[in-house]
Amino acid sequence: MPLKILVSAGEASGDLYAASLVEALRRREPDAEFFGCAGPRMQAAGVQPVVDMASLAVVGLVEVISHIPRIYREFRKLCRAAARLRPDLAILTDSPDFHLRLAPKLKRLGIPVVYLVAPQAWAWRRGRVHTLKRNVERLLCIFPFEEEFFRAEGVPAVYIGHPLARMVKPSLGREEFRRKHGVPPDRPLVVLLPGSRPGEVARHLPDLAGAVGRILARRRAAFVLATPAGFEIPPGRLPAGSGIQVVEGETWDAIAAADVALAASGTVTVETALLGTPMVTFYRVSEATWWLGRPLVRVPFYSMVNLVAGRRIVPELIQRDMTPERLAAETLVLLDSPAARERMREDLGEVARRLGSFHDPIERAADEVEGVRKRK
Repeated sequence: MPLKILVSAGEASGDLYAASLVEALRRREPDAEFFGCAGPRMQAAGVQPVVDMASLAVVGLVEVISHIPRIYREFRKLCRAAARLRPDLAILTDSPDFHLRLAPKLKRLGIPVVYLVAPQAWAWRRGRVHTLKRNVERLLCIFPFEEEFFRAEGVPAVYIGHPLARMVKPSLGREEFRRKHGVPPDRPLVVLLPGSRPGEVARHLPDLAGAVGRILARRRAAFVLATPAGFEIPPGRLPAGSGIQVVEGETWDAIAAADVALAASGTVTVETALLGTPMVTFYRVSEATWWLGRPLVRVPFYSMVNLVAGRRIVPELIQRDMTPERLAAETLVLLDSPAARERMREDLGEVARRLGSFHDPIERAADEVEGVRKRK
């Protein structure tokens, strides 16, 4: 019987990591079969989509409420597939609100669970540690401080390194990208990174567009809005004549070519750090989600870049601090000061070194998956 594995991811970064892990496992087990909740990268890697990942792309304690019926239908569909197909093991990637409900179901079916990308229980919702401890055979951590935290709590955790440290590479040089997209050589380039989910983009775009207008009132600059492949900005989201050029599916190239990035707090800030581009980070959720969630957060910074550095090296404009005026002001500080950009690049280089590892994180993850399978 060929090896059968359930694989599930709920957002773009998880889709990337899970797809890479599937490819690594397939090199070791060419006849292996994969199915689950899959995005475009996982489907391209040969994962049969019982559930399409796009149906889970919602952020926020309150924002998710209206989507619960649909998400629950997808959840039940995946549970039924697991019960019917009885995989040898399951790989759940990030998206803890979904996957920490799925893990106990799989445990009751006798399906061992490997969890890739640890939930940020060290920052908030610490109760998730108990779910991990009871239901996960191996937790694969991608940030260096996580393994010690989870092991101290009795969770079988291992630090594999950050997958992006070996993945993030531009395919075009800085000048090639600028020529391709008609960026004048005498203008600094600012890349806008509003997020990968429709809700994030809808919340962030108005303030980003407002910031662009304020920056252009002070100095000449070019602006590129980078979106994932297949992501379309809805009509009317960008004001006519904003001067913002939308570039789809070239995010790493756009970041590498930019002088400054305006980056939504999340995975893209890690990508930006690895590419060494100075940045301003931001994020906003609904006011209800903010007031419900803020008291639960126990970390000094919101940006993973600052958390890894252990100090504030990039500005964080969160919730009410995210305004067009603040975004523009922080961006102009970097645009107007080559010395400030250089200092930040040096600090980002330190973050990149901390996220690197001597071994390939994906191959290390594949080793752990094989270890769990052999112990079954």
